[in-house]
Amino acid sequence: MDLEEFRALPEWPLILRDSWETNARWWQAGFTEGGDAEYEEQIKPIVREGLCGARRVLDLGGGEGQLARVLARDGADVVVLDSSHAQLVMAHERGSTGVLGTGGSLPFVTGCFDAVLICLVLEHVVELDEVFAEVARVLAKGGRFLLLLNHPILQTPGSGFIDDVELGEQYWRLGPYLHQDIQMEEVDASVFVPFVHRPLSEYVNRASAQGLALVHMQEPAPPPGFLARAVEYQEVQAYPRLLVLHFERRS
Repeated sequence: MDLEEFRALPEWPLILRDSWETNARWWQAGFTEGGDAEYEEQIKPIVREGLCGARRVLDLGGGEGQLARVLARDGADVVVLDSSHAQLVMAHERGSTGVLGTGGSLPFVTGCFDAVLICLVLEHVVELDEVFAEVARVLAKGGRFLLLLNHPILQTPGSGFIDDVELGEQYWRLGPYLHQDIQMEEVDASVFVPFVHRPLSEYVNRASAQGLALVHMQEPAPPPGFLARAVEYQEVQAYPRLLVLHFERRS
């Protein structure tokens, strides 16, 4: 569905919120506590390096708090904010400080954090401008904003592996990259997750409009643990699944 058409639906906030409430246990079982190679081999080290030395951190959309705990072990005081009650219950059980809320209306005073982390969240969020405005508001001047995304080039609508029978080849089909779109994707058996596709320029330009300056970008190759999951994944080892954007609040 076109993103603007979706935003016109009066029930869209409930659709997004309920999907993550329903899928919380699935996420916790498959992607936390060492269950996912990409988190263990790639995402956690990138987050530790990117936020090294940060002392007061907001993990926005941080789920059950696995990245917050990584940063806390490095000496940071981390608050997890998530819209899923089930995620925050698990966060508290595992030792993280969690707050129920949404990124478009943060319950924190202006300038109270020296770093904000958003990891694999904004590709599921409709209100991008509102989130960036709130990130800029709660960051102190000079504060860091670390944003990790599923790479937009591989999340285009209709993208996926194609088997060319005539040529005996398998390749990745790229969908319409410039078109903004939202789809409910079945990522596992009976597990549906909303994915919002935007081109990279939308993230960079909208963040910049809020005084968040891009200072560094990473497009790492998939880690060995991911490539080992299936034979066909060897064909995409030169394609980045992850996009990492490092911003600073300049104004």
